[in-house]
Amino acid sequence: MKTEAGPEEGDVLPTTTTDLIEVAVTAAQEKLASDPVLVDVADRLAIAGSFLILSAPSERQVRAIAEEILDRVKAECGVEAERIEGRTGNRWILIDYGDLVVHVLTDEEREYYALEKLWSDGTITHLREPRENSLVLS
Repeated sequence: MKTEAGPEEGDVLPTTTTDLIEVAVTAAQEKLASDPVLVDVADRLAIAGSFLILSAPSERQVRAIAEEILDRVKAECGVEAERIEGRTGNRWILIDYGDLVVHVLTDEEREYYALEKLWSDGTITHLREPRENSLVLS
């Protein structure tokens, strides 16, 4: 259950990129994001290690997904985004957490820009969340 308060003093906060990915994917899927994909770009980019790519059918849903990711990562990990781009149009919102960059796009933008194909020389992992609510790599 989501609470408005942040972590309590003494709470152990996840600090790894894997923890950020898990929280972001869970938050996104709760807002019905589709086809989460993780792309390892560490060997190709100095500015990020991984891209998390998600999509939704409408601009309104893209905005809701991005806001949920921002809220949950801050609440559960104590981490705020270094940079956020694309909030005015809501067709492609980029959330930069340093080593992890989250791309939330409309289905149409995702198909047009084909980020998975652009970065296909990196390791691409399709993510899904099974019924028991733990992250599974497939």
